[in-house]
Amino acid sequence: MELEKLREIIGEVLNIDPDTITADTTFVDDLGADSLDIFQIIMGMEEEYDIELESEAAEQIRTVGDAVEAIRAIR
Repeated sequence: MELEKLREIIGEVLNIDPDTITADTTFVDDLGADSLDIFQIIMGMEEEYDIELESEAAEQIRTVGDAVEAIRAIR
């Protein structure tokens, strides 16, 4: 469930087709996201799931799967 919602958030921020995103997709290498894009994605995650990621946890997110695990760890 988290993966589908996260794919939608990423697709909206980066203006790409969410169907091209998998858990193994990397934000920087595969999607070409810069620091502002990643910040917007994290803000979208926090808003969608009503959570707050610690800076250290956010810095460890490299793949979409990492982001899903970060969400699950907080919830």
